[in-house]
Amino acid sequence: MTVTSRYLGAWEGFWRDAPEEPGSVIWDAEPALGAERHLTLFRPHLADPALPVVDLGCGNGTQTRFLAERFPVVLGVDLSAAALDLARRGDPAGRAEFARLDATETEAVRELHHRLGDANVYVRGVIHQSEPADRPGVVEAVRILLGARGRAFVFELAEAAKGVLAELARGPAGPPPKLRPVFSHGLAPAGVADSAFPELFHAAGLDVLATGELPLATTESGPDGTRIELPAHWLVAGPRGSAPA
Repeated sequence: MTVTSRYLGAWEGFWRDAPEEPGSVIWDAEPALGAERHLTLFRPHLADPALPVVDLGCGNGTQTRFLAERFPVVLGVDLSAAALDLARRGDPAGRAEFARLDATETEAVRELHHRLGDANVYVRGVIHQSEPADRPGVVEAVRILLGARGRAFVFELAEAAKGVLAELARGPAGPPPKLRPVFSHGLAPAGVADSAFPELFHAAGLDVLATGELPLATTESGPDGTRIELPAHWLVAGPRGSAPA
């Protein structure tokens, strides 16, 4: 199975039109408000911190570069070639490696696991944007990449974020500037019900080791000048049998 051409085209268009300046994309907050916070939650659950790290759905690589300063091997993968072009240009020192991957192409994911071995996986805001039929495939990709020793940190918008985004879009001036491209390219954020989020991982044969809530800090501000934050939640998953008895 592969993602639909509509979905691929939407993301290629989004990233092709995205400015290169840091913070131009609404969810592209600095790592201090993203991966750094997540790593604090993730580290206690890592069975082997020396494993390669795969940033699944890395986009323009902002969080990937942060991770590459803290782990020996970090690979950012994304469906969009345009996103990867931005990621590589943003990493002239070559701290991270970047490669195209459709996470729903199971054979390609298996080939990547064969090349890397077991890996720790970082997923930030991928599943809630995926087509419903693709979500199990994305989680299956996580399961394959983890192998027997890896752990995954998954951070996604909560169901309530949809209402917040809708309210922002109804403002007198319409959606805030950085939110407009999300809608104009046909992307659909906050598409996963809260109850379905951990169930996707249980169904894939993974143990959910920890969960919690943490807002997603955007790069956009409200009318009063305060940073807009969206309801979000996270989980740590591992291979079946990794949860304490």
